[in-house]
Amino acid sequence: MAVRAEKEQLVQEIADRLERSKSVVLADYRGLNVAEVTELRSKLREAGVEYEVLKNTMTSRAAAKVNLSGIDAYLAGPTAVAFGYDDAVTAAKILHDFAKEHKALELKGGVVEGRVVNSEEVADIAKLPTREGLLSMLLSVLQAPMRNFAYVVQQVSEQKDGGAEAPAAE
Repeated sequence: MAVRAEKEQLVQEIADRLERSKSVVLADYRGLNVAEVTELRSKLREAGVEYEVLKNTMTSRAAAKVNLSGIDAYLAGPTAVAFGYDDAVTAAKILHDFAKEHKALELKGGVVEGRVVNSEEVADIAKLPTREGLLSMLLSVLQAPMRNFAYVVQQVSEQKDGGAEAPAAE
């Protein structure tokens, strides 16, 4: 009975993580050596992404609890799960970039904002800018009119100053 209770608790913990996550990326890590896995875990940890190897049956049961049964198609073979809580892009971006450098890592699919996606969609999401990048772009767009107005005012001011000084110099 104690083993069953532990398994039920683990399923509930995974279900809670699935619900809290903005993105979940599933990957096959076979072929990565210890140093590569350590490097990947370090990059993910720095970005606030949880990365863990979970049993497929436990993950499948947790997914069913939160109505993500479509994820079962990607739960075959060894599966590492990355939970991204801050935004929907970071986990996919880090794993996609790492997979480009290390061919042994294979992205299987995942969940983004509650929607099950395949590996191609995970790759497309990885190409999007992060939340910080989007905010930076928005700020730049919002500042452009003010910056241009200030530039025009400065140019007009310089022309008037230059025009006023020229007659006095003659």
